[in-house]
Amino acid sequence: MFVLREMLISDYDQVMALWGNTESMSLRGADSRDNIALYLKKNPGLSFVVEKQGLVVGAVLAGTDGRRGYLQHLAVSVSSRGEGLGKQLVNTVIAAFAEQGIAKTHLFVHSDNKAAQGFYESMGWFPRDEVRMFSFNSSSELNV
Repeated sequence: MFVLREMLISDYDQVMALWGNTESMSLRGADSRDNIALYLKKNPGLSFVVEKQGLVVGAVLAGTDGRRGYLQHLAVSVSSRGEGLGKQLVNTVIAAFAEQGIAKTHLFVHSDNKAAQGFYESMGWFPRDEVRMFSFNSSSELNV
């Protein structure tokens, strides 16, 4: 039996282990326990985990800037894939955004991660090729 619930900072170690074992998942210094705790505090009720027998087998980090939603770090353990957990997590995030009046959600997928792209496209997401992401790092830490 699976239990879907809001992500808590006490889930951090299990969630990081899941993300760390997920192919094409980029983890950085910005994913530290302190930073994730702050992110969850600023975006309550938007990030979720799925547990099976007390173990986290799925997780999604999500937040908003007040007008758009951002879905980040979605992962389901290899042993639990194909059971609809990823779709359930995505749909739960979209519903949580809708409760806040947010109708559009964005996400980033590595350009070589064809499996993730296919997953999102199967759910009605579409690529935005007319935009290009730029980054700026004001920190001396290169891996943020």
